[in-house]
Amino acid sequence: MTQHALIVAHGQPSDPRPAAAALDLLAARVEALLPGWSVGAATLAEDGAIGRAVAGRSGGVVFPMFMAGGWFTRVQIPKRLAEAEAVGWTVLEPFGCDPAVHDLCVTLLRETGEREAILAAHGSFKASAPSDIAFHVAGRIAAETGAEVAAGFIDQVPQLSSLTGRAGVCLPFFAAEGGHVSDDIPAALAQAGFTGRILPPVGLDTRVPGIIAAAIARGVPVCAGACRWARDQNP
Repeated sequence: MTQHALIVAHGQPSDPRPAAAALDLLAARVEALLPGWSVGAATLAEDGAIGRAVAGRSGGVVFPMFMAGGWFTRVQIPKRLAEAEAVGWTVLEPFGCDPAVHDLCVTLLRETGEREAILAAHGSFKASAPSDIAFHVAGRIAAETGAEVAAGFIDQVPQLSSLTGRAGVCLPFFAAEGGHVSDDIPAALAQAGFTGRILPPVGLDTRVPGIIAAAIARGVPVCAGACRWARDQNP
């Protein structure tokens, strides 16, 4: 009996199709690693995409391709499922909460051989979970590689543009390519005088489909409050 999974990302509201196509490709790569599963994809930026993806499927799991638990994972995705009258679908922990993703960030920095790094994340002025995770990952990278690592944000302090006098590499703690990665991060780093190189976002690494496949197979649902990762850090 085929089991169903759906990878959901925010997408790009101004131009939904490129992000949706990239997510479709990711879903196909994850499905190839999960015998007995059908893995689809949908973005919140495309009206009705979640409804179309779950139509005719009696239950499954939704994997949020987001870097932290919050309004999108706890409110918007369940709302879209309810609007589609989808029954039996469980929302899993988001991508950025998975310790395997944190491990990957450490590995990515170690592979560069650099001794200085910036972890660029979105952040939020409304909730602490996104920055809590980014600071945790930056701390792990520093502790396990010996590099000097600073976390900087687009949507809260410390903003990336304030991280002056730095070199090495910048690792975008983002799930996909998009305007923040292609435009906002380079502009902010240029303002800060950053002289290093910007790595691809962690979500584009070739090891990510395996991480997602393992998370879908585990099937750990998202907590009602902050993501399970945040709860485990503050028992």
